[in-house]
Amino acid sequence: MAKTLEKKLTEFRDAKQVVGAGALGTVLVITRKAKKLGFPLFPDTLITDGGGQVSGLSGRSINKILKEHGVNNSVGTESGRTSRGTPNLARAYAELLNEFNGAGLLNIEEIESWWVQRFIDFFNTEPFKLNYDQSKTLVTVLRNLLDQALDRQRKTPGKTYVGAVLQHLVGAKLELALPEITITHNGFAVADAVSSRSGDFAIDDAIIHYTTAPGEDLIKKCKANLQSGKRPIILTISKMIGAAEGIAETLGVDGRIEIMDALQFLTANLYEMSLFKAAQRKITVEKLIEKYNEIVLKHESDTSLRISIG
Repeated sequence: MAKTLEKKLTEFRDAKQVVGAGALGTVLVITRKAKKLGFPLFPDTLITDGGGQVSGLSGRSINKILKEHGVNNSVGTESGRTSRGTPNLARAYAELLNEFNGAGLLNIEEIESWWVQRFIDFFNTEPFKLNYDQSKTLVTVLRNLLDQALDRQRKTPGKTYVGAVLQHLVGAKLELALPEITITHNGFAVADAVSSRSGDFAIDDAIIHYTTAPGEDLIKKCKANLQSGKRPIILTISKMIGAAEGIAETLGVDGRIEIMDALQFLTANLYEMSLFKAAQRKITVEKLIEKYNEIVLKHESDTSLRISIG
């Protein structure tokens, strides 16, 4: 494949977050349609009359194309469901193919093979596994996830899986606990500690910061939160609470910043949302992981951050 074509496909994938089975399936089916229909493509003809569905998109159609390329893995029927953003993705991708055609870059066979390879990457990406054991505490169950992330992090220098997992678990918990509030999420690469944002999550006057290693820069940011009339909250791992409190004291803001164990913060809400009922506890945890995966697929390009429930 020409480097220019691959670069543009990669840029489109990253910009449109084409990383989950649904989005990958959409562009794959549109690519196959382009092979049959020819060019130019008319984006609106790819959408059903009602405007809410991508014509011909289904788990079955996706799997058929994958099978033709020798891929034996398959997607579920839910991968063919059209979400609110799918028609827009289909239109944008059709316009991209038209652009390739007009620029003389189009090689539809290579493009289809490229998307199939992205599916193979998706299938080969092993998610973290949540081992739900009713005999163990929820803190233990969640800590096991972080242990897996730490193990993978040690094997992949430069990656920060622990921070990403806990950030999106917190984000998922906030969405479930506060359905009436719009929670803004960001990819872990733009965590607030290294950006100009006031915090990872802002809810009314509360500014929530997540970090596994609270340092002076974060406490200074919390001090700026206080000066602007906000209430900063730091969520971190238990062994780092003392360090954060020590830095806060040094900078003269001790007693003014809430510093909490992130796992305890998550667990307390899980018990409350399940109404402390044993029968509801696992269901609540499953909802948390479902929401977490939704956030990861939307905001992260690394789908290995997903979590499966064992």
